[in-house]
Amino acid sequence: MNINQINNVYFIGIGGIGMSNLARYFKNLGKQVCGYDKTPSVLTNEMIESGISIHFEDAIDLIPKDFYTENTLVIITPAVPASHSEWNYFIERDFQIKKRAEVLGLITKDTFCFAVAGTHGKTTTSGILGHILYESGVDVTAFIGGIVVNYNSNLIGTGKSVTVVEADEFDRSFLHLHPNIACITSMDADHLDIYGTSQAIEESFKEFADKIKDKRNLFVTKELPLEGVVCAIDEESSYKAFNVRVGDGSYVFDVQTPTVLIKDFHFGLPGRHNLMNVLMAIAMADLYGTSSVAIVKAVSTFKGIKRRFSYQIKTEEKIYIDDYAHHPTEINAVHQAVTELYPGQKVLAIFQPHLFSRTRDFADDFAKSLSAFDEVILLDIYPARELPMQGITSQWLMDKMTSKNKKLIDKSDLIQAVLASNAKIIVTIGAGDIGELVSTIKKAIDETF
Repeated sequence: MNINQINNVYFIGIGGIGMSNLARYFKNLGKQVCGYDKTPSVLTNEMIESGISIHFEDAIDLIPKDFYTENTLVIITPAVPASHSEWNYFIERDFQIKKRAEVLGLITKDTFCFAVAGTHGKTTTSGILGHILYESGVDVTAFIGGIVVNYNSNLIGTGKSVTVVEADEFDRSFLHLHPNIACITSMDADHLDIYGTSQAIEESFKEFADKIKDKRNLFVTKELPLEGVVCAIDEESSYKAFNVRVGDGSYVFDVQTPTVLIKDFHFGLPGRHNLMNVLMAIAMADLYGTSSVAIVKAVSTFKGIKRRFSYQIKTEEKIYIDDYAHHPTEINAVHQAVTELYPGQKVLAIFQPHLFSRTRDFADDFAKSLSAFDEVILLDIYPARELPMQGITSQWLMDKMTSKNKKLIDKSDLIQAVLASNAKIIVTIGAGDIGELVSTIKKAIDETF
């Protein structure tokens, strides 16, 4: 399929973080774009304001007549049920229907593609890299799986020759991509509902790595069983970040590349995991030929990703941070960052588990990660695309935790519980709809303290 021959792009599930940046991309290309989503959101409102037509009822007669042509591409999200009438309408009439991953494959085939893979760190690393390239004048479009604060968008740039994409391992989506330069940040077990075993996940990552024939174009961490250019913190490697110190609320560090020493990077995102994320982005930009001066400047101005250790309140009385962490390794990273920044302070963690299958598969690790916090509030499991599983509940998870200060509450009682805590530091963590409670929590704290 040739994208240049497509006039109209119709999205079923247009409101998702990944679908919406594709919608914005095609609108930037001058295509007619519209779509369906189940519920309105901030993202759908922004797209409507930009001129993209969106409706929220599964109704064939709401599809614009202009889209009833052979020059229409239909893009679907995996969350759409097989009974969806609009989807079936397009299937019955032999429209070109593609998954988001397949469309990204088509786009990356015709561009110079940077692909960022890993079970953790994809969004932040992609955001940093996209920002570096864009600020350096590269003709880039970066598809980000979160809202980049600098741009208040999940799309950076409008370029047609270079792309930055998150190489998502879910449903083996990243195997559709055509990367020229790539990195793999981590290969922890996840999505066992899709893969079955951690070995199957590892094999899928190896298959993705094999897409990079010249291993000088693949960046990896020293822990990974993969051939590539090694990036490390404080250890000898091809790209090494070292002399790490904290100054004026930022990390300050130096980077040794294979050819040059770059001194005094200033980077505002906390947590040792983010040092690896920024080092991966620096390495890929350096290999591409971006100047050291431009990289240093762009890194210093990167403001982060919403829901990735995002400060909501930062006063003498209270600190409130929101984070997307939904895997034990990510929760550990939040704990490391918050205790490094605020040693000795009491921390309340509010966690909404995401998916019954993930809760089941990593229950012991979740219990250990959460028990590291001084106080924990659990919400019920957010099901997303899943049906309930017998015996897999937040109460079951909480019973595994060793914390003495823990409770399971309903969302309706959350504000009261938060205000009753004497913790100075509050963190909300999870990938479900807990993000929609953030503004309410922030407002309640602001009005009380």
